[in-house]
Amino acid sequence: MNPLKSASFIVTAAAVAFSLGAPVRAASELALIFNGKSLDGWSVKGGTAKYQVEQGTIVGTTTDGSKNTFLCTNRDYADFELILEVLCDKELNSGMQIRSHVYQKATPQASQPKRTREAGEVYGYQCEIATADKCVSGNFWDEGRWTKWHDDLTKRPGACAAFKEGQWNTYRIVAQGDRIRSWVNGVLCADFRDAQDASGFIGLQVHAIKAGTGPYKVRWKNIKLRELKPGDTVK
Repeated sequence: MNPLKSASFIVTAAAVAFSLGAPVRAASELALIFNGKSLDGWSVKGGTAKYQVEQGTIVGTTTDGSKNTFLCTNRDYADFELILEVLCDKELNSGMQIRSHVYQKATPQASQPKRTREAGEVYGYQCEIATADKCVSGNFWDEGRWTKWHDDLTKRPGACAAFKEGQWNTYRIVAQGDRIRSWVNGVLCADFRDAQDASGFIGLQVHAIKAGTGPYKVRWKNIKLRELKPGDTVK
């Protein structure tokens, strides 16, 4: 194709998309927040599970006697689109925290005031990773606070079967204002509204295990994020 005609076509296509109200989004808008080489920009909170980088992948490994542990971004995010891939041992459940925080001092848990959460424990929205039979992968658990599910995946066709055991699964999470959504392997799973947290860190969970079991592993790769501005349209 003539280079001038090619450039003209690209400009015309972009103009048409804009005139129809379709956002023109370059792939570069989704940026890696894990560089594939080190855990720079991340820190461990909550427990003593181990995290390391292997061949461009974050590997989380359980440790006996540890509480739930989270590898967390060193900065907060408010409105964003997050896409990543995860592979989890079937004996282990895991998840991704979004808009999350740590308790600064010993605090009664909201759902069980008689239970005290210690300083340094993580709380907030957690997008679940679990075996398909539990029908919760992609749902959001209110970690360390209300300890409840924010949505019901049984009401959405295909959501319960979206997660595939023993293979890499692609998660997409969109948080905009009080609306939070998730997709697992392209299937819409959670879609709810909650105004408790407008921003917070992102965390990768290694769940606590029973004494004498494990070690188990969970892996993440291709962790990409783009921050959203007011008025951005994300389908």
